[in-house]
Amino acid sequence: MKKLYIGAYFLCTVLSVSAQEVLWQKDIKSTTQDFLSQVTPTVDLQYLITGSSIQSKSLSQEANSQQQNNGYDFHLVKLNQQGEEVWEKYFAGKNHDYLSASLSTQDGGFLLAGTSYSGKGLDKKDDSKGGSDIWLIRINEFGDEVWQKTLGSTSDEEARAVIQTTDLGFFVAGNVQNSPQGYGSKDVLVVKLDKTGKELSQLILGGKGLDEVEKMIPTRDGGVLLGVYSRSSEFRDSGIGSSSEIRGLSSGTPTPNPVSRYPKSTNNQGEGDYWIIKLSKDGKVEWEKNYGGTGDDHLRTVAMTTSGFIIGGESRSERSGNKTVSVEEGTDLWLISLNEKGEEIWQKSYNFKNRDVLMGMHVILGHNEREKNKDLTKGILLGGYTQAEGRIEADDETFWMMKTETNSGENTSKENPEKEKNGFRILN
Repeated sequence: MKKLYIGAYFLCTVLSVSAQEVLWQKDIKSTTQDFLSQVTPTVDLQYLITGSSIQSKSLSQEANSQQQNNGYDFHLVKLNQQGEEVWEKYFAGKNHDYLSASLSTQDGGFLLAGTSYSGKGLDKKDDSKGGSDIWLIRINEFGDEVWQKTLGSTSDEEARAVIQTTDLGFFVAGNVQNSPQGYGSKDVLVVKLDKTGKELSQLILGGKGLDEVEKMIPTRDGGVLLGVYSRSSEFRDSGIGSSSEIRGLSSGTPTPNPVSRYPKSTNNQGEGDYWIIKLSKDGKVEWEKNYGGTGDDHLRTVAMTTSGFIIGGESRSERSGNKTVSVEEGTDLWLISLNEKGEEIWQKSYNFKNRDVLMGMHVILGHNEREKNKDLTKGILLGGYTQAEGRIEADDETFWMMKTETNSGENTSKENPEKEKNGFRILN
């Protein structure tokens, strides 16, 4: 029997920083292989656990979709502060549907974003646009559907992130593969919606190769910051610029706004780089930055600080390109601090041995004694795991947490939470 085990990722994203005592733990049992996508704190101080599962006949009828599907479905479990189940829900199409991201909305509900291989049927109300599509479902605090929308084209689209905007609308970020409207083998797709799900704008960004969006966060000015793992170079075409427009993706209803296209204007330093893009509240590109060495550098996450942004991921590059810190062994963590204009403040590298993978990052805020109404960034909490690479060891996969100082990024503490293979467990 499989278990969902939420370790460093959960601690890193939803808990405050102090010496952690385990208050409760919860096993969400299943007879199939499950995929955890996110743990989302809710406005009523509870937790929404989201992922993808194959429905089991042994589960309660209340949790099941209107009909069972043999493929993967969106799977949601809401827990209260004591770890007790409040409700459980499935949303199913007739094929595989993978839940990628969830968002707690300001009215207490949620927006779910996933990748669907299903056509119309069961819980899915729209036909497939071709290949895989982005499937959005807006639900209330009880898990009941408010609206849903399918975004796609004849190419393959996948959902990766969703945020709510200051006007209560949404930005949805994902990828589109081998699109005739794109630039490379995989491009970044950003769609803006209003609070009712009406499509307002679309943007495709990319270079000559592969670009995958890993993270999207809201910014203080109502825009967004995109963190992209880029394996592509600058796209040069005298006939195509950032203002070019084409017919948008199909969402089932006509959209008056054609999709905008933005070609990558920075070259990679090596095999894979960090590509950071700032968008305005209207979805227009304000600036972009490219960071990397001569090896493979994989961006995983971004976070907002009181002075700008922290960019985090893993690096195999020595000091080269615009990477100013070296790798110690295998794959190291690599953090970059930027101000709000995208200008570099500092870089830091951390090593736990072998292959280090960053799973989550949380900025620690504190009270500013000089300015009462302004917070200060006190540090950064990182969570991830280390794999033994190219050798056999007893502890071949170890979870860890690390806290850094505010301005310097210096490591101040490390902890190794309990380890369990082949699953996830919620710790609080």
